[in-house]
Amino acid sequence: MISALNRLVDLVEKHLTEEFDVSGLARSLGTTEYHLRRMFSSLAGMPLSEYVRRRRMTRAAADIVRGEDDLLSIAVRHGYGSTEAFGRAFRAVHGAGPTDVRRDGGPLRTQPQLRFRLTVEGSIPMDTRIVDRPAFRLVGHAARIPLIHQGINPHIQQHLTAIPEQEHLRLRALGDTEPAGLLQVCDDVDPDDAEGSELTYLHGVAVTRDTSAPDDLDAVEAPAGTWAVFRTTGPHPQALQETWAATATEWFPSNPWRLRPGPSIVAILERAADFSTATCELWLPVEPT
Repeated sequence: MISALNRLVDLVEKHLTEEFDVSGLARSLGTTEYHLRRMFSSLAGMPLSEYVRRRRMTRAAADIVRGEDDLLSIAVRHGYGSTEAFGRAFRAVHGAGPTDVRRDGGPLRTQPQLRFRLTVEGSIPMDTRIVDRPAFRLVGHAARIPLIHQGINPHIQQHLTAIPEQEHLRLRALGDTEPAGLLQVCDDVDPDDAEGSELTYLHGVAVTRDTSAPDDLDAVEAPAGTWAVFRTTGPHPQALQETWAATATEWFPSNPWRLRPGPSIVAILERAADFSTATCELWLPVEPT
């Protein structure tokens, strides 16, 4: 995976002013675009699309400071059809417009070229099991919410607060397969895992494909396949979020599995009354590399 990510960075640099084929590179490396983008985002701390934008604007800033070409020529060279679109992207990265930078020479926020390196980690074992499951459904109440990487997501809290207590009891009675209990489900996640991007969040339970669910409930399909199940215990949601991050930095690079498209699922096994601590299971859909 480290080698694959560095090949991806090299591809970005080679085609910085044009579109490039991430899917083709992933196939040539024996992986998938979905997994490559998710691992890049987790390890780099930014989506691939954001890294490309920052690198383009770093190169563009050098062209602007040199002052040899007009702004439209520079915009087109770096993949923008107008000076307005280029200016918005430039300001978002540097905090100043192209005209200001050409006049004053700055300020500039340079994005260095990334290089991924292997470090020795993993001194703390991860409590993991691999399970094969037939197709099942996740049914409950869904909402579109923005992704937040750290801390409590207030949009999830608002969604859960709006669900009546008796509805939790109805859902519990409906669940009839693993993962057991009330579940937190994330689906339709941006492959770049960009913070602020929208996803489908469902609060519900798992049922077999043959179970008849009430029409007033939303449903997310979980195709048949293999799941990596990570058990976490500690402060909530910090312990869960740290384990989620560690799957990218430690577990996937060390094991012959990769992410496949599908919902991620959190099952709350035990929790304190105030939810300050919890024992959870994180279910991630995987496939062999």
